[in-house]
Amino acid sequence: MPQQVDLQEAQRKVFRSVSQEDGLWDVLMGCFLLPFSLAPLLSEPLGDFWSSMVFLPFWGLVALAIWQVRKSLVAPRIGVIRLGAPHKRRLTRLWLVLLAINLVALVLGLIVFWSPALAGQIALPVLGLILLLMFNVAAILLEYPRLHVYGLLGFAAPLVGEWLYREHGISHHGLPLTFGVAAGIMILTGLVVFARLLRSSPLPEQADSSQGM
Repeated sequence: MPQQVDLQEAQRKVFRSVSQEDGLWDVLMGCFLLPFSLAPLLSEPLGDFWSSMVFLPFWGLVALAIWQVRKSLVAPRIGVIRLGAPHKRRLTRLWLVLLAINLVALVLGLIVFWSPALAGQIALPVLGLILLLMFNVAAILLEYPRLHVYGLLGFAAPLVGEWLYREHGISHHGLPLTFGVAAGIMILTGLVVFARLLRSSPLPEQADSSQGM
């Protein structure tokens, strides 16, 4: 029994360290938030429904690209994690949370379409709370403390955007600006962490060649 507990703790530490040191979760979460800045700009030519739905393939492509990057660039440097059942369940729950937030965002978009006056009063504050909840749940499931900070960014984005809209006349309730900044911070953070990993952990053949010189 103690050996099983030690093994589970070791797997937990490895999962936590690897999931955080490549920065790709940051990029994924930033790309998840990015459409909130772009959808308002597409609402006029596409309508609120399609301006939200059009990004579903985008998220699929981002997830596929990150999987490929992990396979070709990250795994050769730091190894491959064989996830146990508990971590697989955590990731499944995370994807369900992401799916739920997409559905809620779609509903909120339809509410704003039918009643624009409710955007700042109900829809945007509720969106901020949902994003705060989503990122905090992800932070707990992934044991990824940085996501708590991203939750605060997601919570503040619609509220600050509404303030900019009312006080300074920023178009589209300020969402392209505030969500764009929040998503940019996440993606940039992830890319910096990823670049640091590439520098600090060269591929085995690169390390051998540099030692030979």
